[in-house]
Amino acid sequence: RDLYTRVVYGARQSLLGALLAVLFGLIVGTILGIIAGVRRGWVDAVIMRVVDVLLSIPGLLLSLSVIIVLGHGIFNAAIAVGITSVATFARLARSQVLSVAGSDFVEAAYGSGGSSFQVLVRHILPNSLTAVFAVAALQFGLAILQLATLGFLGYGAPPPTPEWGLLISESRDYIATAGWLTIAPGLVIVAVILAANHLSQTLRKAA
Repeated sequence: RDLYTRVVYGARQSLLGALLAVLFGLIVGTILGIIAGVRRGWVDAVIMRVVDVLLSIPGLLLSLSVIIVLGHGIFNAAIAVGITSVATFARLARSQVLSVAGSDFVEAAYGSGGSSFQVLVRHILPNSLTAVFAVAALQFGLAILQLATLGFLGYGAPPPTPEWGLLISESRDYIATAGWLTIAPGLVIVAVILAANHLSQTLRKAA
């Protein structure tokens, strides 16, 4: 079997899985963070305590626990990885909303007769989500690494799916005689993660 073809074909599994994981964490975490930052009070306290619990659990352990409940497969692995990033997005979105909500232009919008919903949509969200999207690019690289780790451990896509982590796992017995079987998918993972980190830094500078 041609290694290059399998690595290229496996990009669909790894990249789509990472994209799904980031979208899940981004949507759920951002919604929770916005609700906590806008409502405040006991709603904020409850959501932040849940976030603290999620942050206290190592990401790999949490994703493994979720996969045990949901079952194996690249889709379930993506959901498990996405759950581990919910707390990060929620905390960041909350901090950004609280920071922007205290700005002078937001107070001016309220003073000019804007409703809470109008101020949230027109002023708070557009000025809060840039940093969240920058972190999403960073989380994309981390999601690829986590999915590759789960695939290496046998909790991702089932064989013979050419998922990058599974390719490394299947070729580890041949490191001494055919090291390129392990090196090639490993270098691809490193390159994609570095590209995601560079994109995240570019978005942060733009913010």
